[in-house]
Amino acid sequence: MNILAWLVLGLIAGALAKLIYPGHQGGGIIATIGLGILGAIVGGFLGNLLLGTTAGATAGALSIPSIIFAVIGAIILIFIWGLITRRAA
Repeated sequence: MNILAWLVLGLIAGALAKLIYPGHQGGGIIATIGLGILGAIVGGFLGNLLLGTTAGATAGALSIPSIIFAVIGAIILIFIWGLITRRAA
């Protein structure tokens, strides 16, 4: 059940991050889920580091704080990916 929660969190966070971040990021549903899951990890780490909260790092938690932290983490990853691919092109 925990894996299903991570997939749902990843899909929600990845889709919201792609909607919020300007420009076209491409990628299908698998890339969106992966982006959201990695965003949850990054957002959870940053939330713990900066705020001392584990809201974003709680494994598979489908709560408003975990979604917010995951979206923030996913936006950061989209930004970093854009920097990497711009330099390579």
